[in-house]
Amino acid sequence: MENSLSVKVGKEILHSNKEKAAAINKFLKEENIKSFNMMSSPGSGKTTLLERTIEKMGPQKIAVIEGDLETENDAKRIREKGALSYQITTGTTCHLDASMVEKAIGKMDLTGIEYLFVENVGNLVCPANFHVGTDLNVVLLSATEGDDKPVKYPVMFHVADVVLITKIEAAQIMNFSMEKAMENIKKVNPKIPIFTHSINVPDDFEKWLEFIKNA
Repeated sequence: MENSLSVKVGKEILHSNKEKAAAINKFLKEENIKSFNMMSSPGSGKTTLLERTIEKMGPQKIAVIEGDLETENDAKRIREKGALSYQITTGTTCHLDASMVEKAIGKMDLTGIEYLFVENVGNLVCPANFHVGTDLNVVLLSATEGDDKPVKYPVMFHVADVVLITKIEAAQIMNFSMEKAMENIKKVNPKIPIFTHSINVPDDFEKWLEFIKNA
């Protein structure tokens, strides 16, 4: 009986979250704002990628909602680039949900914003199960993590709309196989676009910029 109750409550929570996420997405579409849920393990380079994106596309176009257990460190980094940013601190919660994002949006002036990025809590498990109202899911996999992560954490890569393999300059040092990583991603999500990101390879970054512009 207890197990049955747990399943029922869990389904109700996810259903309620999905409804709220749909309302968020409707609002953002009405405001002509493209939105992206950024997910990955901690330290994969989400904030660095966003900093570079702001530099290239202009801070006046971009807003970022940051999710972390504690501190405003990442939000401060985004603000230093001149972009609008709101920090959500979750305490012990390992993911953002639609209710948290809704409250954050309510505290932000999105006038003139064209792109909203939600930088989710660093975690390859929980965030995959909670819609936050964005158009697309972006998953980062860094060369410091291991090329087998997509098959070890398939749910995250299954819900992804695009994958970026980051810190590729460290691949050789970390014995990270780009070929194997891409093969494992395609096992889980066969048609997904895959980009790479390195501070040393500008062409790869341009592909990411084109993707978000055309999303």
